[in-house]
Amino acid sequence: MPLALLALFLIGYLCGSIPFGLLLTKLAGMGDVRAIGSGNIGATNVLRTGSKKLAALTLLLDMLKGFVPVFVVGWLAGPAAAAITGVGAFVGHVFPVWLGFKGGKGVATFIGVLFGLHWALGLAYILAWLIMAFLFRISSLSALVAAAAMPPLTALIDVAPAQRVVVILLSLAIFATHHENIRRLLTGKEPKIGAGGKAGSGSGEGANGSGGAG
Repeated sequence: MPLALLALFLIGYLCGSIPFGLLLTKLAGMGDVRAIGSGNIGATNVLRTGSKKLAALTLLLDMLKGFVPVFVVGWLAGPAAAAITGVGAFVGHVFPVWLGFKGGKGVATFIGVLFGLHWALGLAYILAWLIMAFLFRISSLSALVAAAAMPPLTALIDVAPAQRVVVILLSLAIFATHHENIRRLLTGKEPKIGAGGKAGSGSGEGANGSGGAG
């Protein structure tokens, strides 16, 4: 039913659109995180404030805003409903209405959605990210390779067809939100993890910073 699908999407969207990175940095007296680095509201840009604790908390909350609505809706209404809610959560983070539809890149929220759909998907994404980060020390490359691994993995895990479709769509969306990072990867200009500076250093994602859990 169209109205039911719209309601599920909106539930996810409203959860996903909560700009935790912006709220946490403002509450901590660090100003508007959108004014530094890439202008992104995700954990990677929050880290450029110099606060690892705020970045870690942003990462956790951005994951939870993907996980909680998907898990709860899935428990109450089934896997297909959870899949639609997951799409809404991801779109909400990337295009939050409260911030003029300019949000993050969706990695952390995508991980949360994956955990909400099936714990093995979320765990596999994190493991793939960690392995790539250890080998190449490039956050965006790690996020992209982990995303590319998700669609074939759904063939090995017992997930509903609707969930499999959503995993494919959101994996492709991760590539779309990282288009600038992909260009830098192809030209060899994407920096490695730890190469970025703090706020005001001019080494943010908008210039040469890596895409991470945005």
